[in-house]
Parts: sequence; structure tokens; C-alpha cells
Amino acid sequence: MSRASTQTVQDTDQERASIDATNAQLLAQQNGVGNSAMNGYQNMLANPGYTQAQQAAITGATQGSLGSAFDALSQRATNRVARTNNSAGFSDSLDQLARSQGQQQAGAAQSNQIAFANNAQQQQSQALSGLSGLYGIDSNMLSRTLGIPSELLSTRAKVTPATTSSLKLGFGPAALNLGF
Repeated sequence: MSRASTQTVQDTDQERASIDATNAQLLAQQNGVGNSAMNGYQNMLANPGYTQAQQAAITGATQGSLGSAFDALSQRATNRVARTNNSAGFSDSLDQLARSQGQQQAGAAQSNQIAFANNAQQQQSQALSGLSGLYGIDSNMLSRTLGIPSELLSTRAKVTPATTSSLKLGFGPAALNLGF
């Protein structure tokens, strides 16, 4: 073999080793990101929705703002009695305020509970969609495997238009998704 061809072989081998090292580094980074994403999605699936502390804070803020508004109205009625020195209708006004406050607080509590349930359902759907995206598995099948009724979740199939198709090559986080 000539000296030039020996040099070419060495340069080619060196370039190939550099490319292999770069590919190995990229694969390790991709696996790290995939594992991190998978852990996050699994945590979201296992613990969907707001935490108890977050729910308490939301409920407290909602009820507190309603309480402040009704306290201001009650104080306004008290000031009117003091200003006019006429208490006629004062107890009726307070009774009506109390009824309205109870109705408003019950409605707000109900709205909060609905929002909490919707948030939990949305997070389960996002987790299933994310996991199905990582592994190329249909989210309906994944939800059935995990024992979650797919009709309760807004799955990826409902979001993706019927005209969109994609081709997945490979398995796991390293799968190549060709959408067209």
C-alpha cells in the first residue's frame, strides 16, 4: 500500500472514530432526556391534579374574596343604620346577605371542585400523550393497559386531525417520527 493510501485510511479511521464518539454522546444525552421525561410523565400520571396544599390555597382565596365582599356589604348596611338612626329592615338585609353569601360560596366551592377534577383529568391525558409519544404507542391502548378508561380522557386521537398520518421507525425514545 502506498504512503498516500495509508494516510487516507488513517484519516478515514480517525474521522470514523470521531463520528462514533459524537453519536455515542448524542445517544447518551437522548436516553437521559427520555428517562427524565418518562419519570416526569409517570409522576404526573400517578399524581394528577393539584396538591392538597394548592387546592386549599385556591379554595381559601376564593372563599376569602367572597367573604370580603359580603363583609363590606354588611358594613355598609351597618353604617346606613348608624347614619340614619333607623334600624328598620336591617335584620332582613343581613339575612338576605347571609343567604346570598351562602349561595355564592357554595357555587364557588362547586366550581373549584369541578376545576380540580378537570385539571387532574387534563394532566392524566397529557401524561398518557407524552408517554405514548416517547414510545410510539397509541394512548388509547396505553390508558387501557394502565386501567384508565380512555373515554374519560381527551386522548391524542381526538386532538390529531384524521388527515394527519405519521410513520414511526424504531422503538422507544430513539424512534424516528416522520409526520406527513
